[in-house]
Amino acid sequence: MTGFARAVGNDDAWRWVWEARSVNGRGLDLRLRLPPGLDRIDVAARGLVTARFQRGSLSLSLVVEPAGGAGEVRIDRARLQAYLAIAAELQANHGVAPPRADGLLALRGVVEAGERGAGDLAQTGPAFDTALLATLSEALDALVRARAEEGARLGVVLGDLLDAILALVDRARVLASAQPAAFMARMEQQLADLLGSVPALPADRLAQEIAVLATRADVAEELARLQSHVDQARALLADGTGVGRKLEFLAQEFNREANTMCSKSSDLELTRIGLDLKAQIDRLREQAANVE
Repeated sequence: MTGFARAVGNDDAWRWVWEARSVNGRGLDLRLRLPPGLDRIDVAARGLVTARFQRGSLSLSLVVEPAGGAGEVRIDRARLQAYLAIAAELQANHGVAPPRADGLLALRGVVEAGERGAGDLAQTGPAFDTALLATLSEALDALVRARAEEGARLGVVLGDLLDAILALVDRARVLASAQPAAFMARMEQQLADLLGSVPALPADRLAQEIAVLATRADVAEELARLQSHVDQARALLADGTGVGRKLEFLAQEFNREANTMCSKSSDLELTRIGLDLKAQIDRLREQAANVE
């Protein structure tokens, strides 16, 4: 299931942003990007993810910046003294004008912006880690809500597919109920054409053979199991817990029954219904891969 969420946090020294993205995946695949110096929260962050999600390819990223912008400005006094010594020598020996303060401060290496970096992040303590993880929880909860909204939309699609499957099962059941009589009439005609003037089989023996063949072509059990699978799928959607993998497995069972029905069918229309069933079941399996 897809989704995006973002959460922002800060304290007196730092500000940070968590971003969480999710796309479809058969299992749970997590990619986590942390700034240097914060690898220590990796395990805890992954624990927050696995507590909320079972499926999907998730990407989490954390950006941390100093809260005060550029931070402290430092002057390399040793370097500045070296420049002043050179300026004094030039002034004494060559009559060069004394340097101005703005010129000295513009020289490379004299002024250093005191940006906080990985070393500073590594020195932050447990309270900072707790604040980071609290913001991550906010982002993950928002991602759960985003995925739930998509799940609600997918639930409607899955419900429509189950309705279509059930309608095909009902059509197949009507056709299948007329199969035994049609099958017997067809067999009798074929035997009559085959035997011609040869004495016909006894009526009871003929009825017995036709009954055996009709039983082999009976699809009532397959239709009953398809009906049961539809009921089970609707129960899964109503429960809403770990639906995706269970639906994918159930789609395999749907497909098994549809294949058996097609192989048993001796009626062109019933075979067409079986093929339509397989098409709807394929759509059901594709959508199930998008569900948590």
